[in-house]
Amino acid sequence: MSALLSIGVVTIAATIVSAPAASAVGGPCGQGGNGSLGSMTGSLGSLTGSLSGSAATGSLMNGLPWITGAPNGALPVLRGRTKAIEMVTGPGSPNDTINRFSVSGTDLGIMWDAGNDRDVLMAFGDTVGDCDSPGDDWRSNVLFRSSNTDIANKFRIETSPKDGPNHSKEIIPEPQIAPGLEFTTIPTAGISYDGVQYIRFMSVRSWDVPGEWTTNYSGLAYSTDNGENWEVDPATVRVNTGDFDINVPGIPAISPINKNFQQSAFLDGGDGFIYEYGTPSGRSGGALLSRVPGAELRNPLAYEYWNGSTWSADSDGAVTVIKSPVSELSVQWNDYLHKYVAMYTSPMGLVMSQADHPEGPWSGSQVLVSGATLPGIYGGFMHPWTSRDGSHTLEFVATTWDRYNVIYMQTNLEGMDMSPWDSRDRPDPATTGEAELLEMRMPEEQ
Repeated sequence: MSALLSIGVVTIAATIVSAPAASAVGGPCGQGGNGSLGSMTGSLGSLTGSLSGSAATGSLMNGLPWITGAPNGALPVLRGRTKAIEMVTGPGSPNDTINRFSVSGTDLGIMWDAGNDRDVLMAFGDTVGDCDSPGDDWRSNVLFRSSNTDIANKFRIETSPKDGPNHSKEIIPEPQIAPGLEFTTIPTAGISYDGVQYIRFMSVRSWDVPGEWTTNYSGLAYSTDNGENWEVDPATVRVNTGDFDINVPGIPAISPINKNFQQSAFLDGGDGFIYEYGTPSGRSGGALLSRVPGAELRNPLAYEYWNGSTWSADSDGAVTVIKSPVSELSVQWNDYLHKYVAMYTSPMGLVMSQADHPEGPWSGSQVLVSGATLPGIYGGFMHPWTSRDGSHTLEFVATTWDRYNVIYMQTNLEGMDMSPWDSRDRPDPATTGEAELLEMRMPEEQ
């Protein structure tokens, strides 16, 4: 069986039955390193993907023009209400992820409170290590743990699940459900409930035109040992609608709602329910909302959906709660704003909206980091402890596709309170002169 996989303007034929794991080529290993490009004949060895920025998702080794920055750990110095504090991963990071965990390039960094009064867990997408090793030491995902409380000034990584000395392991290996059709399994949301960790992940079938991709399904993985080991529950799989049929025993039947829950964001409502926002594959859809009793997270039949006026088990009536386009969504309550805050990637960059209730109404957007200020930025995920006594700042992580590593950032929220009934998107501060990139500061200058 053969298929055509299009990445940006490049289209190559690839055999997908019994294909080897894709080789990662973003970030450091796309910058002229000696990673394994290999032969393009009859192999997927040179293909990869990740939730990359507006130019495309995934690349060929040294082959596409948007991989323009060097993996030098340079930190952006910004003027405006948002600043970059430090690199979380890769060159220039005080966490030394290259030597401690064999992580030289990665993205996302979805964070949630582990519920043990100690740790924040952090899930990453496609990851590369030693670019001189076979396949660039590519992994679909890795996980870090952090426990530092001085989050206004730094983000420190303490531990990571490993499969060898100084080597973070792939926590949700691929393939899971769809051998031969699965390029990578990427986390999109995480939450803890009653001592169990949960990750919603998406199985990527193909990388399409820039900013779009197609998934096979989304599913839940769970861990009972603080993220050290993970199991995928087939009963939680939401097979994407279309012409794809996994046809595996134990997988729920395809439902029309599935296509809108290929990527997720979790919110603990504090009312016994876990709220799950869902978006389709790619970056062009809006967000729908479901909820489920925490103890029933792995029971698809226990979910209810917001239909615009009430909660209903009938998913056919589910409505959009955050207008499109929404991608890489993160939602939590903020004490300073006295609002729920949704952070997500939009064509303007990283933005946020506000609401009094999880179902909205949600306000218009406010730009936190403009794509004009920091090109290629995506994947803004809030620190779960950012809402704290006496603080008026919002701490989060973000990635840029040219360098393909995660940055720790902070926004001053003073004056940003917005009525949820105000649907007007605010002007981009890069166009009003309120924000700009001053310089890229090298590690020795930081």
